[in-house]
Amino acid sequence: MKKLPHLLVSDKDGNIFPHPSLKMAGRSAIDMVEVPKEELIPLPEGSEIFTLPGRTPFGWDEKTQELVSVDKGPLGQEAWACAAFMAPAHTQFLLPAYRAKPNAPRLPLFAYTAVGELYGKLFVPARRIDPDSRQDLKNFSQEELARRVKARLKAEPKNRLVAYLSTCALVNACPGAKNFFLGRWEAPLPTSPACNSDCVGCLSFQAANTGFPSTQNRIQFTPTADEVVAVAAPHLASAPRPVVSFGQGCEGEPLMNGPLLLESIRKIRKVTPRGIINVNTNGSKPGLVWELVQAGLDAIRVSMNSAQEVWYNAYYRPRGYTFADVKDSVKAMVQGGGKASINYFVFPGVSDREAEIEALISLVKETDPHLIQWRNLNLDPDLYLQTLGDLSPAGRAMGVPFLLGEIRRQFPTLRYGYFNPPWATEAEKAAASK
Repeated sequence: MKKLPHLLVSDKDGNIFPHPSLKMAGRSAIDMVEVPKEELIPLPEGSEIFTLPGRTPFGWDEKTQELVSVDKGPLGQEAWACAAFMAPAHTQFLLPAYRAKPNAPRLPLFAYTAVGELYGKLFVPARRIDPDSRQDLKNFSQEELARRVKARLKAEPKNRLVAYLSTCALVNACPGAKNFFLGRWEAPLPTSPACNSDCVGCLSFQAANTGFPSTQNRIQFTPTADEVVAVAAPHLASAPRPVVSFGQGCEGEPLMNGPLLLESIRKIRKVTPRGIINVNTNGSKPGLVWELVQAGLDAIRVSMNSAQEVWYNAYYRPRGYTFADVKDSVKAMVQGGGKASINYFVFPGVSDREAEIEALISLVKETDPHLIQWRNLNLDPDLYLQTLGDLSPAGRAMGVPFLLGEIRRQFPTLRYGYFNPPWATEAEKAAASK
């Protein structure tokens, strides 16, 4: 791009305006920064624009080469900052530039990306990290979805998991649940009401005193193995590029239900060898992961906000497990012959700190995963920074593009992505070789 987009500001009524003279700026942790033009892309389809109550926006003055706060909007009202919540498959490079006022409310559980306007179009500093279109807005027809949900509920009226997923699809707009009913790609298998982490940004459980709600309700029952198999096996047997995944944003930790997972996986594999059975997990039980691999588990995705134990513990607040267990779960999957992904929560100004980059390099060397999923951390930025504390011992922030480039340089064969891939199973590899 030859020009920087204009800063977006909002009034209290949610009306959004491009600033007449100031350009967009970004934020790396607490530092306000100019946005590099080469890092901007058009706002992805399916993204949303948010106003940020009680947050004073900052813009870039190209004449003075300074960052300037904006206290009033075009009509004289108090100005609020704006942010983009990007569509899936995109990794953010910068937060929106703002300072929160003392009375500013907590922001809900979304990822907040800097956004600007130029010639009537919106732009964000980001990159599409995964070409897979499985959650692109253009691929969903609400009419077709409603028809498929109705038919599935009629066919399986007693399956509680099918009924639960119908709410996920039609009410909570979960792309995974939608794809399940549409008979394609990755389907969710939520099973666990319990968790052994107390994540600051938990999507399915927030205490009343946190100041913000969870974005989705946590499952309140444990399905039977037969209910799980009735969802998973037909999907794996017939869907294109099929994956089924235990461990969703609407549940706790799936490894808390070890016996159920073991029984379900064994029964699924008696029905079909096709497709990938995956567990999205905090990686707290490496011994169980090894058992699951022996039972037929194909892949795991282990989530972490940081490769440094002190930052991991500050955010995850683990109960009864350690960061060493998390790493051992990745190792168990790899050593068992399955596929292991690290679900790495990106936060500009934290993930790209010198010490964090070094720690991530060491973790990859130690655990040898096949894929890093570069997902954005969904949390009020100021709350996350308060949770971690002083960042200065971790060195300079090098920028998210530098982070992505350095990990690629160190590990040229390591796969980048956002979603759980439809890895080929050993049975499928054997069939293809005949």
